[in-house]
Amino acid sequence: MKTYLVGGSVRDEILGLPVMDHDYVVVGSSPDEMVRLGYRPVGKDFPVFLHPQSQEQYALARTERKVSRGYKGFEVYASPEVTLREDLARRDLTINSIAKDQDGNIIDPFDGVADLEAGWLRHIGPAFTEDPVRVLRTSRFAARFGFRIAPETLALMSEMVHNGEVDALVPERVWQEFARGLMEHKPSRMFYALRECSALLRIMPEVDALFGVPQPAKYHPEIDTGVHVMMVIDYAASKNFSLPVRFAALTHDLGKGTTPPDEWPRHIGHEARSVELVKDLCERIKPPNEARDLALLVARYHGDVHRAAELRPATIANMLQRVDAYRKPERFEEFLQACACDFHGRPGYAEKPYPQAERLREAFSAARNVDAGAIAAEAARAVSDLTRLPVAINAKVSEARIAEIRTRLNAPGE
Repeated sequence: MKTYLVGGSVRDEILGLPVMDHDYVVVGSSPDEMVRLGYRPVGKDFPVFLHPQSQEQYALARTERKVSRGYKGFEVYASPEVTLREDLARRDLTINSIAKDQDGNIIDPFDGVADLEAGWLRHIGPAFTEDPVRVLRTSRFAARFGFRIAPETLALMSEMVHNGEVDALVPERVWQEFARGLMEHKPSRMFYALRECSALLRIMPEVDALFGVPQPAKYHPEIDTGVHVMMVIDYAASKNFSLPVRFAALTHDLGKGTTPPDEWPRHIGHEARSVELVKDLCERIKPPNEARDLALLVARYHGDVHRAAELRPATIANMLQRVDAYRKPERFEEFLQACACDFHGRPGYAEKPYPQAERLREAFSAARNVDAGAIAAEAARAVSDLTRLPVAINAKVSEARIAEIRTRLNAPGE
């Protein structure tokens, strides 16, 4: 029985990156022996065990054989006879097939260290095409490390798209990989890689459709809508914003992909179209509710936020109500962050001021000063018909909030 440190932990150590988790492969053992030694079995699809003291994962060396379509369509074979090289050979990329023995020696049968040093993402063998998740993972690694995808690997990724293998991906796994990619420091690289192998068209056609769609040069020096959205998500990443903010940044302009070409470069009404496309996309890839809900709000209202200096106090008060700012102030802040990303995500705009967000924060702060409870109590004393009471309370609260916003923003009367 021999134990080796494998995979991402070895890769990241060589790159000088923080190592968060350690994964081990065990050669020359069996499930019975692992249990006898005190390891606790946890693997459902293949033999994985938790160390009795450290609780780190130890997997028996194994090989895999493709038996059906999809990322779960594998038959796993684990036995004491499986070698370390055979276990490493089933992995996706050379940079993930490096091992280290208990004496600290590097075992690198597929030249992963050389690819790390050269900045290449390269598949190990033809079995790469058997798992469609590898298209997403490889693209995500491009975002994480800034590495180039080897031409022969990109060709295999394209083949997996064209033969329909990526269509077998389940929504949960798609979202998992996209979420991790969005949280990298340069998420646009993932989307460019997916587009280069045509996977973006199959998995997120709403985003793919944005490329090549022009916008008014007066407001968008980058012109191309797809390029703009990539700049927006990279700006969100540069500010270390949350996953919901980054997802909203990705999806805020989806409606521009459905603007008829004879209307270009204008995109009148794209906000409403974006809302419907966000709903469709979320139904397909199943993001968490908080990401979905924020994306819908940003898609619908980002144009209004950009015009905050022109909005009347009543319009601002109505928007605050519609985005549920009073009950969810933290989400309202994320809403403003995503809208700011849309503004800053264009050439020369990263350092420009965005006073619209601060204006709406001021308006919200003023509106929150209104004591809705006191207004409700007063209305209850003044209104005899209880059926009219809710409407009366809402009207009085709204009037008070508008007045506070007008005073705070020094806005003219209406």
